[in-house]
Amino acid sequence: MAKIEDLRQKSDDQLAEELTTLKREQFNLRFQAATNQLEAPARIREVRRTIAKIKTLQTERSRSAEAKV
Repeated sequence: MAKIEDLRQKSDDQLAEELTTLKREQFNLRFQAATNQLEAPARIREVRRTIAKIKTLQTERSRSAEAKV
């Protein structure tokens, strides 16, 4: 599970890339769950929460950039 400190150290591009990867994984996990082939059900929650952390960081960064302007 991604720690928020680790995510904060990444650049905006790295976060966007990570988000794309996690969304693809989330889709695959949902597909596996629908076809009863899911190995680790807890991974769905972990991926969802990591996506939320990344989106929160992106929002924080965009708001702080707006505040500086």
